[in-house]
Amino acid sequence: MKKILITGFFVLLLSCQDKEVLLPISSESIITEVKDYSTINFFFKIENKDTLVDFNTKNSINANNWLFNIDKRLPLRKVILEVKKLQNNKSSSMYKNKTYENYFTYTDTVKKTMAFMPFSKIHFRLEKPDFNLVCFHLDRNDLVNYNEMVFSKSQILEFINKLPKNSRIYFSFDKGMSFGKYIEYEFFIKHLVIPVGISINYKKEYIY
Repeated sequence: MKKILITGFFVLLLSCQDKEVLLPISSESIITEVKDYSTINFFFKIENKDTLVDFNTKNSINANNWLFNIDKRLPLRKVILEVKKLQNNKSSSMYKNKTYENYFTYTDTVKKTMAFMPFSKIHFRLEKPDFNLVCFHLDRNDLVNYNEMVFSKSQILEFINKLPKNSRIYFSFDKGMSFGKYIEYEFFIKHLVIPVGISINYKKEYIY
């Protein structure tokens, strides 16, 4: 594995390479330490005015935890498309170990250290959700779309509190938002105070 170093709060520098990854940021840590890991690096690249995902999987070992160092500027849909492919390859490998997880890395700006967000249990769907689901669509501008209404994300609890008991909430994400914005939304969802009798499906997310 290549050594990594975080400088300037959120820049991950890769030794032996003239490349860097601008990590997403947050003010809290979900997990602070991961052992037995391989790193997969997603670099930001522009070619012919198109943003590309330039990733390196040379150091990935299937029988390991995987750390995804993803540049926060990359478009969400392109990132998740490649993440899904890598997850499928890992799950179909004869050397896989079900006890190991996949993690998105980010920088805790308070502790000024790298932190880790597990996502192995999330099933990403690159499509619109079924029309009969209670789904809030989060866009790149901090706006929420729900039942043909558009409102600020700060108002989302007003609508959640009006839902019938036993409602199950899903979230979908604007495919054009940055990966950094997606991580920001993950923490936003994590801290929502949901009324008793209403639940969030954390294991399925839609991106379109």
